[in-house]
Amino acid sequence: MTRSEYNNCVDDYSDAIFRFIRKSLNDEDDAADIVQEAFMRLWEKVESVSYDKVKSYLFTSAYHIMIDFIRKRKKIVAEKDSGDVFMDEKYGSYDADMNIDLKSVLNEALSRLPEIQRSVILLRDYEGYSYQEIGEVCKLNESQVKVYIYRARLTLQKYLKNVDLVI
Repeated sequence: MTRSEYNNCVDDYSDAIFRFIRKSLNDEDDAADIVQEAFMRLWEKVESVSYDKVKSYLFTSAYHIMIDFIRKRKKIVAEKDSGDVFMDEKYGSYDADMNIDLKSVLNEALSRLPEIQRSVILLRDYEGYSYQEIGEVCKLNESQVKVYIYRARLTLQKYLKNVDLVI
């Protein structure tokens, strides 16, 4: 990709990527930082990225940067808080003084899962392991991991939608 093609990419895609990230984060400054990081990564790989594939590359990069940002943000907030607030207000918050004890409801929902489903859900959603890593830990192939996660999420969804839990 040439320098002029790179500049065209900035002109053509920066606004669309910014809108995509901003909708997810609801913060303009963080979205701008993520867009900038995506274009920096493109610049670092400008020789190896084809101009025809650059839109896909940019959106994929921005998405992964956003996911990493959210995970890092949640981890920092969780370390700062002593249990009063579980998430940053910018990305949604949960106050421990609410009538619903969310943590106990989630723990109850998890306890109802079969052991293998509980393990894969915890590894994937709480620890952030990849399907391949979960497969290595649980001695399953990637397809089995995906099926167990899917089934566990369905079970959790049904349980957590129960109106009796909210009352």
